[in-house]
Amino acid sequence: MAEAEGRVTLWGIEIFVAAAEEGSISAAARRLGVSPSAVSQQLSGLEAALGAGLLDRSGRPMQVTPAGAMFRRHAQTILNAASEARAELAMADLSGMTTLRIGVIEDFDSDVTPRLLSLLARDLKGCRFLLETGASHRLMDQLEARALDIVIAADSASEQPDGDWREVHPLMSEPFVAVCPPGGRIEDLPLIQYTARHLMGRQIAAHLARLGLKPAHRFELDSYAAILAMVAGGEGWTILTPLALHQARAFRTQVEVRPLPFPALERTLSLSARAGILQDVPAQIAARLKPLVTEVVIAPALAACPWMAPALRVL
Repeated sequence: MAEAEGRVTLWGIEIFVAAAEEGSISAAARRLGVSPSAVSQQLSGLEAALGAGLLDRSGRPMQVTPAGAMFRRHAQTILNAASEARAELAMADLSGMTTLRIGVIEDFDSDVTPRLLSLLARDLKGCRFLLETGASHRLMDQLEARALDIVIAADSASEQPDGDWREVHPLMSEPFVAVCPPGGRIEDLPLIQYTARHLMGRQIAAHLARLGLKPAHRFELDSYAAILAMVAGGEGWTILTPLALHQARAFRTQVEVRPLPFPALERTLSLSARAGILQDVPAQIAARLKPLVTEVVIAPALAACPWMAPALRVL
């Protein structure tokens, strides 16, 4: 049912912002986890309350009307103020928070993320956690679009400074390594590439291009386990990171890990949030995360390959 005339709600404003950014009712519904009819009803109620049409729904994608563009500026301010108010009301130990939307890179999915959520569940009594895992670039897009509160992801080396909208808490640095069949000669093997559809694959491809290297390759995959299975089977060699090796550790004893046979490449992972919205919460979560990363990922990797230090470290 549409909202009564004259009533403007935070939920209605959030739906309007999502619809304006996504350009369609169905996309906004998917982003917010509600039905398209609920989005349409809220939008109609908000427009009735404001006495103005905010979105032109006749085209694809939908267009923001002049009135909608004017209201959108105020809507962002209202939503930011509401988020700040919720964070300010939360106690210093986070126990006052009620919902936290977290995006985490897939590399942390099986071990680090469950343990982090268990720790946070003890800190945030009564808080509801909404977790999304995925590729780094997609998670950062969702953070910018206000669909997530906190994102733990890889940093883009080519990323330009993005003003004051985002606060960043560095977590760890890790080197890229060469992985080959035991005793295999890299120069005699084709490269099995990690997909360039993801940030890590693009970083690898850019590094090879900078060095003027064009290794022969036939396969480009997006699965760590599949890549390592093929390497273990003698189909080629690959370039991955310690986190990737940890995720596909079932194959770790069947492959050989070496330093890259050319100049080194590293990447960093950070926790990001919209600046000033969650007060000290992002810094506190980063502080809880670093010991987990050390215990679960870094310590075992250095025990197996001490030469990864100091590139593999907590920041």
